[in-house]
Amino acid sequence: MDIDDFWDQLKAEGDLKPRLSDKVIRLYGERGRKALMAINEGQIKKYLDFFVVVGKTDEYVVDDDFCTCNDFIFRGGQCWHIIAVRIAAITGTFESFDLWYQDVWSEQ
Repeated sequence: MDIDDFWDQLKAEGDLKPRLSDKVIRLYGERGRKALMAINEGQIKKYLDFFVVVGKTDEYVVDDDFCTCNDFIFRGGQCWHIIAVRIAAITGTFESFDLWYQDVWSEQ
């Protein structure tokens, strides 16, 4: 199974069953493991404007295939935050806020 097949299957099933979790790790390695851990620990937030992943030291804004983390900015590709948000968006495993993140962020 390649990456596109995985995403198609996840969309079709809408649920991250154990066999699909195993495929995330096989396809994405350590990034996949971290993404699954973030989902399991409830670190994905959906605001009106962005998804946000709560990391150990900061919160990272994810917008489609862009992330504010250093891994994405300096290495490119899909960081674990983007993978986590893609999975969470499909499976509905995120905490939803009826707020604009840019307003929350500006108050910090």
